[in-house]
Amino acid sequence: MAQAASELRRVLDGDDVPAGLAEADLLEIYRRMVLLRTYDERSVVFHRQGRIGTYAIFWNHEAIQVGATYPLGDDDWIFPSYRESAIGLVRGMPPATILQWWRGHPSGWWSPADWNVASICVPIATHVPHAAGLAWGKKLRGEEAVAMAFFGDGATSEGAFHEGVNFAAVTQAPAVFVLNNNGWAISTPVEAQTRAAALADKGVGYGIPAVRVDGLDVLAVWEAANEAVERARAGAGPTLIEAVHYRAAPHATADDPSAYIDAARVEQERAHECVGRYEEFLRRAGHLNDEQVAAVRAEAEQQLRAGIAAAEAAPPPDPELLFSNAYVDPPPSYRNG
Repeated sequence: MAQAASELRRVLDGDDVPAGLAEADLLEIYRRMVLLRTYDERSVVFHRQGRIGTYAIFWNHEAIQVGATYPLGDDDWIFPSYRESAIGLVRGMPPATILQWWRGHPSGWWSPADWNVASICVPIATHVPHAAGLAWGKKLRGEEAVAMAFFGDGATSEGAFHEGVNFAAVTQAPAVFVLNNNGWAISTPVEAQTRAAALADKGVGYGIPAVRVDGLDVLAVWEAANEAVERARAGAGPTLIEAVHYRAAPHATADDPSAYIDAARVEQERAHECVGRYEEFLRRAGHLNDEQVAAVRAEAEQQLRAGIAAAEAAPPPDPELLFSNAYVDPPPSYRNG
């Protein structure tokens, strides 16, 4: 019988590097975290400047996104929620493409097959069955690809989560479900959503392995994800990973968390944010110095400057796109606006 781990798995509190990661891997993980952090911070600024629309902030979630995806191969699939809108960056997707999604420009709708990254899912948990179905399909075809779905704690209160996880468990689909438990479903705390002692127990309920990790420890997330991916690829079925932390930024740019969040807890969490925590680990291990840090940050900032410039240089979308796939013959009034 599957059983969830009760304690949070941690790596960065010590000095050991998990087996399977070379120095080049450690530095690439850092580069990806800095790129995602830079994307998020710049996107908040772009929103305030009126250059992109309402934006879902993922500040301090970079350890989960990078750690979980790093074990994946090019043939594996990623199913993001809106909290992982920039996850395509780990696959080399241009920042301009993702920025255009937030700008409402059609060039922001990439073909999932080009990157093996599904479209950003805004409805809560509806992509969990999609990931389970794709994983099962890969299994039926005799392919070794794995599907990884990201979702928040609020998604575990949705029927689609239970249907998707149960389906993957029954079919032994090669899926990895990454549960980002940041303590809040917008303004609803976890304790108001469930009586479960741990959200990982919901995976146990469907007979699959479940593990709880420190969501701010990128190497702990990588270690759990690597084990889950290897297990899935070997035909042993899905795994649920619960990455636990506390949301240290607003839910989105339209949110005012002061009405419900613990401000003192937020400041405490921000003081131990995941990028800085990993940077300290690398410095302590002798893998990172000031010059490297400056170079990585400069590269990320340049990519974002180029990304917003490219997005804003794109021609306005054709208004006909609103109707071309909805009507055979659009009403005349739509053409006279």
